[in-house]
Amino acid sequence: MRCPFCAAHDTRVLDSRLANDGDQVRRRRECNACKERFTTFEAAELTMPRVVKRDGIREPFDENKLRSGMLKALEKRPVDSDAIETALSRIKKELRALGEREITAQELGEKVMKELSVLDHVAFVRFASVYRSFQDVSEFTDMIAHLQNK
Repeated sequence: MRCPFCAAHDTRVLDSRLANDGDQVRRRRECNACKERFTTFEAAELTMPRVVKRDGIREPFDENKLRSGMLKALEKRPVDSDAIETALSRIKKELRALGEREITAQELGEKVMKELSVLDHVAFVRFASVYRSFQDVSEFTDMIAHLQNK
């Protein structure tokens, strides 16, 4: 590992620990040349499945798009940002665990709705109304009744 301070190639590891629920290794390093210390994170490089849209178009999984959709649904709702990041992490972990090369947008949307139903019911209804293209008020009331029965 090259030193970010003096660009020397000779660094040594002082300490290694698991980070991010065991998905990463955190290493504390020291440069042998300038004696500066710094932290690095090591993670497995795993590919995410491609998303197959309703019209058949395939596109790469975009974490920013997933986060954006969830944040729009959660806008002005009292949900902790750490809880949102944890939910996003669970969705990504679940997608990797599937081992599939492709996932439909519908399956991805269902996973998002499952996480939103745990985080915030209002955000869940907001997301579901756009995702499932509600046409009238009766569909909203059906969704709310379903939530109340849970």
